[in-house]
Amino acid sequence: MELLFLGTGAGIPSKSRNVSSLALKLLQELNQVWLFDCGEATQHQILETSLKPRKIRRIFITHLHGDHIFGLPGLLSSRSFQIGEEEMPLSIYGPPGIREYIQMSLKLSKSNLLYPLEIVELDPQGGKLTFDNNWTVTYLPLKHGVLSFGYRVEEPDSPGELLVEKLQSYNIPNGPIFGRLKRGEEVELEDGTQLKGTDFIGPTKKGRVITILGDTRPNSNIQPLAENADVLVHEGTHSSDEAKMANQYFHSTVAQAAQAAKKADVGQLFVNHISARYLSRDVQMMQKEIRQIFKQSNIVHDLMEIDLN
Repeated sequence: MELLFLGTGAGIPSKSRNVSSLALKLLQELNQVWLFDCGEATQHQILETSLKPRKIRRIFITHLHGDHIFGLPGLLSSRSFQIGEEEMPLSIYGPPGIREYIQMSLKLSKSNLLYPLEIVELDPQGGKLTFDNNWTVTYLPLKHGVLSFGYRVEEPDSPGELLVEKLQSYNIPNGPIFGRLKRGEEVELEDGTQLKGTDFIGPTKKGRVITILGDTRPNSNIQPLAENADVLVHEGTHSSDEAKMANQYFHSTVAQAAQAAKKADVGQLFVNHISARYLSRDVQMMQKEIRQIFKQSNIVHDLMEIDLN
C-alpha cells in the first residue's frame, strides 16, 4: 500500500504544485489503484511516475470544484488507448452532479470509452461502500462552500500467521498439513498426535485505515472519519496567521489540520492543498509549526510517495 501525491496545490496550478489528485496504490492487496480527485493535468503528472492508468479501478471525487475534477475527461479518454485485450472497468464516486458533468463532457467531445464506466452519485448525508474482499469506504459531508466529502478507507483484518516455530518439534514436512493448520483445522499426525490449527495461529492483523478529506473548514464530521486512522490526509490551504481568510473561503489552516490529527489520535498526518501564495521558505515555517502541535506531520509535495507497508 502506497500513497502517491499527484497534485498538492490549491485552486490553480503553480510552478511547484499541480492541483488536487492523490493515488492510493493497492497493487499488492487488490492489484488496483484508487484515485482521489482528478484536477487538471493529472494524467500529465502520472507520466512522471510508474503508475499505470489501466490499474485505476475506482475514482473518488471529494467535491465538484474545478481544481478537483477538470482532469477527469482527459484521463478517462486516454485510458481507452491502454486497454489492449484486458477489460478495465472503472467506477467513479462523487457528489450529485458528477454523472452529468462526466456524461456531458464525453458527449460534447464525442469521446467513446472502450471500457465499462460506472458513475455512482453518493448520498449527501453520508454512507458506506463495500468493495472487493471486504474493503470499505465510509464517507461523510464536510463543511465547504459546496458539498464536499471526506473518505475513510478501511482494509479488512487479516488472519494471523501460522506459527511455524511452534510446530518444529512435531517434524511436520512443509506441505498440505501446514495449509490445513493455517485454516484452523484439526489434524492427526501419523503417530496419532492431534493438533488444533487454532493453537498455532498468531493474532489477527488489524487492517489499516486511511482517511482522505476534501476541502473543508474544521467541523464535527472530521473526528469520526479520522479517529485512530493510520494516516490522515487533510487540507491546509492557509497558514495560521490567515485563519480568518481560511474560514471565509471554507478552508483550513495547517495548524487546524494538525489539531484535528492530534484530536483523532492518528498515526501520521499529511497536509496537502497548499495555496500557491506560499513560497518554499513559508512552507518550511508551516512545517515546523505543525510538528510542534502534532509531531508525526508532513506537508507533502507533488510526486511524493509514501510506503505504508
